Amino acid sequence: MNELKSMTLQELTAALQSMGEPAFRGKQVFTWLHKGIQSYEEMGNVPKSLREKLAQTDPLAAPRVARKQVSRLDGTVKYLWELADGNCVESVLMRYRHGNTVCVSTQVGCRMGCAFCASTIAGKVRDLTPAEILDQVIFTQLDSGETVSNIVLMGIGEPLDNLDAVLRFLELVNHPDGLNIGMRHISLSTCGLVPGIRRLAELELQLTLSVSLHAPDSETRSRIMPVNRAYDVEELFDACHDYFRKTGRRISFEYAMIDGVNDYDWQADLIAQKLRGMPGHVNLIPLNDVAESPWRPSRHLAAFQKRLESHGLTATVRRSLGGDIDASCGQLRRKAMEEAQKGEDSQ
Repeated sequence: MNELKSMTLQELTAALQSMGEPAFRGKQVFTWLHKGIQSYEEMGNVPKSLREKLAQTDPLAAPRVARKQVSRLDGTVKYLWELADGNCVESVLMRYRHGNTVCVSTQVGCRMGCAFCASTIAGKVRDLTPAEILDQVIFTQLDSGETVSNIVLMGIGEPLDNLDAVLRFLELVNHPDGLNIGMRHISLSTCGLVPGIRRLAELELQLTLSVSLHAPDSETRSRIMPVNRAYDVEELFDACHDYFRKTGRRISFEYAMIDGVNDYDWQADLIAQKLRGMPGHVNLIPLNDVAESPWRPSRHLAAFQKRLESHGLTATVRRSLGGDIDASCGQLRRKAMEEAQKGEDSQ
């Protein structure tokens, strides 16, 4: 289902040619799919015989808006999409002066186990297909009536844990006959899967890499991010330096400020030491309160920022959007799961 939408233009053209269709049908079908059609009957310039054949071999499956929350504070829109198999993922439409950004999910759930994240509480269910990642962008545009100019792969799931599908999604969303969103307008966030970072470096894609650092020392990072036990923070810093040398692209380091855990002066000093030799941008994140988490927002965010800046680093505080609609990833899906479980228990 939706297998055609996960194909590149070349693959789709070859698939249609194997069905006896001329090569130019590939571009026609590719363009229609990327417009978000929900029925092959909408493809007005494609013969009825082919439309019927495609409907039989690869039925279209559009995600359904299971829930939608709109912030009264800043207009941020949070979507909970129900997929064809009944699983749900989230995406968020954020409005900025420079254009609209959509944050998309790459997996149903997550297995990384970061202690402060709602996405990982129920674990990973499955990977998303390239088409399911792409549909979040397409149908956010269709539902909102607004054009998306920037994409952030920072929703539910770890993008580098589903790297093949993510790379295919990047190729699709970047295509001039599709949404045509340039790589420099796409940001990919990882918790630190070193092999994936090194693979991205070899590809030299011009996207922005965001690394969820959250602690510069191994002891602290292992407490809050189990991935550090597989890929130690020293190995992560080495991979980041290699990535910069190969791509020339500045990395953004995400840093959720947790009170009494990772907000000490010596940790700010250590960040500066480890980033020496490459342009570093540290994005400080006021921690979201997640009911199941023991961590609380830091009281020392401003002082930590000043300490980083004293070392010559660029340190910013992420603007908090959608605070009244649980806009941090995983919270809306978690609430829906809890309500469904309550419904089952009451029957």
